[in-house]
Amino acid sequence: MKKLKLGFAITGSFCTIERVLEEMGELCHEKYDITPILSPIVATTGSRFMELNDLYDRLSMITENTPITTIHTAEPIGPKKLFDAIVVAPCTGNTLSKLALGITDTSVTMAVKAGLRNEIPIVIAPSTNDALAATHKNIGLLMNMKNIYFVPFSQDAPEDKHRSMVADFSLIEKTLEKALEGVQIQPIIK
Repeated sequence: MKKLKLGFAITGSFCTIERVLEEMGELCHEKYDITPILSPIVATTGSRFMELNDLYDRLSMITENTPITTIHTAEPIGPKKLFDAIVVAPCTGNTLSKLALGITDTSVTMAVKAGLRNEIPIVIAPSTNDALAATHKNIGLLMNMKNIYFVPFSQDAPEDKHRSMVADFSLIEKTLEKALEGVQIQPIIK
């Protein structure tokens, strides 16, 4: 069976990247040929959660593909129809808002724009401290867009971070499979 071509975008929710990489590794071993797409902050910045060199080493081991890190290298995704689907995980509130408003100023937003142009599934796994505040309306806008699918998400620390929500990254694959059938996995909010 031919592997599906998957763009896998990672944005700057640094505390969740480790979990996302674990899920990415699970996808690679099955039926997906994954190309990483890194937001500018992820492509250039290490954190207390993971050093930058470690991230690139992990991505190389998992995918064996060179990450897309600039608008210039993301632009051909549309015309060349490089992917069958795109996952954005973790997807920050900043990126969610840009996607909802059609702002294309990073490699990730360009990749999603290209995917929407080609009418392929875009799977979004939110991770944002303001999902129930400023980003809330933008999540609602995205939920009404064709070819946008959400990995189920929930409040991650309601006692301490009252408006924060994070996707259940273990459901990326299931969400992706359903999205490829044109179906949104339910429930979206757990």
